[in-house]
This record gives sequence, C-alpha cells and structure tokens, in this order.
Amino acid sequence: MSTTTRLAAGLLDGVHETQSAFRALLDALARPGQVRTLAPALPGVALGGAMARLLLTLCDEETPVWWQNTDPDLQLWLRFHTGATVAPRPELASFALLTDLGSAPALTDFAAGSVESPEFSGTLLIELPSLQGGPSLQWRGPGIEDQQQVDLQGLPADFWTQWQINHAAFPQGVDVIFTCAEQVLGLPRTTRVSRVESV
Repeated sequence: MSTTTRLAAGLLDGVHETQSAFRALLDALARPGQVRTLAPALPGVALGGAMARLLLTLCDEETPVWWQNTDPDLQLWLRFHTGATVAPRPELASFALLTDLGSAPALTDFAAGSVESPEFSGTLLIELPSLQGGPSLQWRGPGIEDQQQVDLQGLPADFWTQWQINHAAFPQGVDVIFTCAEQVLGLPRTTRVSRVESV
C-alpha cells in the first residue's frame, strides 16, 4: 500500500536544495565509494530523503523514469513537481528507480548509449537497506586514490558479475547511484570492482 500523499510537497527551497543535492551527487560520482549525506525524507513521500531529493533534482519533462515499483502516487508526485514522464520499458528510461534488486531487470536491459553517444545511457537509482555492513569489495578507477573499500548491503549475488560486464563495455554502460535514507554513494561505469579476498 502506498504511503505517498498524491500531491505531497516538493522542496521548500527548490533552487538552493536542488543545487545542494546536485553538488553532493557530482561529488559522490567524482569520488566513487565515498558516502555523501543529503537531507531528511520529505513529508508525505514514501522514499528516502536522498532518493526523493535526487529525483526532484535530476528529472524534468525530457527525462522519462522507469519505476520498478509502479506506485501511481509516487509517479504523480514526480510528474507534478518535475514534468517527468513514465518510461514503459527499462531501455527507454533516462533514470530508473529500483528498490528490489532480487526481481529487477539485468543491467543490460537498461539503455547503454552508444560508442558515439555514451551520454544517452540510463542512470540507475538504487535504494538499499544500508550502505555498509555487506560483503567487502575494493573499488578502483578514476576519482579513487589507489583503492576504496565498500561494503554495500542488500545486493544480489550476481550484481557484481553484471557490473563487470557493464564496466567492460565502457564507454557504453549504465551508471549507478545508491541511496539509503539521507545518504548517497556513486558508482560510475569507469569503476572496477573486485572482492577483497581476491586482491
């Protein structure tokens, strides 16, 4: 059952709050694996504070959103505040909101862009139960000095196998933004991931 008020409020100070959220997101993507904190949940919106604020910041009438959980109240709320339409299929989405990776489409089902235009790929916003406490992994790549240890919780066993394929397709591929409550962590397609015990 939805707990989102159909026309719940958006941001109180749209200009400054979207600027703040966008800066935090850029920093999270520029420094993969480092957690950044946004702000609390919005009243009447059944999403974590980071997820809700990122959707309001990133979306507009030209960015179709694919929803794993087809909650009409959330879709109406986002459409009302940003103009964002609903993508009927994952590969048509600019942004995809995922809350249950166990039943989510594969990463290859989302738009990967092309070699000539990799910017036309999709970005996945994934809500997790926690950004720590899961299996330890080491991330390497641009924006990471040597390595970054990350231990996300709630990812299915095959997620990182899918990620290796996604990373190998660079410059094509999806980027991922993980959120939990007020926190956000970026995983751009340039990041290499390996298990701690294999290093």
